[in-house]
Amino acid sequence: MIVKMKRYSFLVYHRQYTEFLEKLRETGVLHVIEKPEGIAENDALRDKMQLAARVKTAIKHIEKLIPKGVIPKTENTSDNGLELLINIENKFAAKELLEQKLQLAERDRDRMEVWGRFSLERLQNLKDAGFVLTFFSCNLRKFDQEWEVLYNAFEIDTVGTTRYFITITQLGEAVDIDADPVKLSSKTAEQLDIEIISLRETIEKEKSDLINLAVDNKFGLKDFQAKVMSEIDFSNVILNTQAEADEKVMLLEGWCPEESETLLNGYLEASGIYYETAQPTEGDKVPVKLKNNAFAKLYEMIGELYDMPNYHEIDLTPFFAPFYMLFFGLCLGDAGYGFILVLIAIFARRKVKPALKPILSLVAWLGGATVILGTVSGTFFGYNLLESEISWLETIKVFMLNSDQLFYTALIIGVVQIMFGMILKAVGKVRRFGFANSLSTWGWIIVLLGCGGAYALSNFAGLQPEIAKWTYMVTGGIGGLLIFVLNNIKRNPLINIGAGLWDTYNMATGLLGDVLSYIRLFALGISGAVMGFVFNDLAIQLSGDIPVLSPLIMILIMLLGHSINIFMSGLSAFVHPMRLTFVEFYKNSGFEGGGKKYKPFSKYKEKESLF
Repeated sequence: MIVKMKRYSFLVYHRQYTEFLEKLRETGVLHVIEKPEGIAENDALRDKMQLAARVKTAIKHIEKLIPKGVIPKTENTSDNGLELLINIENKFAAKELLEQKLQLAERDRDRMEVWGRFSLERLQNLKDAGFVLTFFSCNLRKFDQEWEVLYNAFEIDTVGTTRYFITITQLGEAVDIDADPVKLSSKTAEQLDIEIISLRETIEKEKSDLINLAVDNKFGLKDFQAKVMSEIDFSNVILNTQAEADEKVMLLEGWCPEESETLLNGYLEASGIYYETAQPTEGDKVPVKLKNNAFAKLYEMIGELYDMPNYHEIDLTPFFAPFYMLFFGLCLGDAGYGFILVLIAIFARRKVKPALKPILSLVAWLGGATVILGTVSGTFFGYNLLESEISWLETIKVFMLNSDQLFYTALIIGVVQIMFGMILKAVGKVRRFGFANSLSTWGWIIVLLGCGGAYALSNFAGLQPEIAKWTYMVTGGIGGLLIFVLNNIKRNPLINIGAGLWDTYNMATGLLGDVLSYIRLFALGISGAVMGFVFNDLAIQLSGDIPVLSPLIMILIMLLGHSINIFMSGLSAFVHPMRLTFVEFYKNSGFEGGGKKYKPFSKYKEKESLF
């Protein structure tokens, strides 16, 4: 359900405006209307947003450092949030610089280690005496034994297919060989080892200091983040304010939920602020606040993956929620898999963050639907219950469906949801534009329900042909009149007939494809059941006849196989019902979307991360 909104317009004397905004933010119920032309570039606001991004990054980094089980201090140990941020950033920069130095030292040590122990001073003494040692590496096959005679080449080491060697020549003598000269580090391997140990100790100390800093100041940094975000919100409201009467009077407009207007009106009456209220019109872009029962609220996150409804239409969340749960159960189609999902959701819900609890509640509902629908389809961890010979299952088998029945069930569900969507579309048009503008939609509902129902009853329930004939004529006649003649009572009837023909073409070509799309419910359920059966069969065949070991192998294969199947089938069961909802159901229910979420001007509250 979409919460009703009221439009508020405020006229405030400029000297009282800042105080007014502070009080308005405390009420936390007004969604400020942005200027149609947008807000101009503002350097101060841009700086604040950059600062907010820095704070967010710093919080993310220090949260990763805090060890599990360690609870950060709740009291703020720093009075200056900006100084705290700069201190944390400098600490991380220093740690990153040390880590870069460590990587370079380790790379140099690996490069120098192959040459063994030697003294750089001795090399300089040899150079002073007129001898030059040059270091080379080359492929083992390229090494030429003549180099030992021509340039006094000495092999130092061979690693894999690479040979490392030196040449000893007179000062000024050119060494012309097909090998890669190696540039030595300014330090020996022993010196680099000492430096690496020192760097590692320094890094560990820096890391320890950072952990202590994170534990002491996590909440202090979050307080600073709240302050910065509040300043950004405040600046946005200022920029969306329109100055009137030579900037002596400030005009601000916004939307307030009707359920919260008592709180806002109480403050306005007490402060003497001049304001006006108005009901939204069809052309207004009103923010959307959803309010559903506990069950439907779990599915709001799924609906928001596609789009928010606009304020003037019906919120489809409570209407697609039961269908989505049904579709998920049919697509996953295994009672055992559903039972696993329910168990995971129940146990994990006790330990996760509050932000994740609704997701796990949704998983539990979907798992429960899978248990029921998996039982109806007769599948339990890939085992076909319909073919089982378990005595106590005989009473339950009456409710189980074979593959043919599941196929037709998927199509019937598709027809039901599409017709339900069309009824919602008609109701929505009545609410927004009046009954006259919904006649065409009601006409299609009458034709499809009347003619389709008569056809089904005459073929499957023995309806007398004469009654069926009159049903076709009456429903077809009434529906045809609404579709071709009365689809727009303000328009020329000839134009209405043309529009009705075009609507008929679209309905005939689209409706059949929409219904056939629901076959995927049957196909995905069957494919998951087949995969489960295959893994069971593989586990039995590949386990062998070895006592004790064979059962373990069989269990291992089944665990691995069913885990893969749960993941793949679960992913399909999540995505494809969404496709049926967002394409077939939304289209036939006349969903428009384009709504903007209600975001009141209030004190900043950090959104809890899901992970």
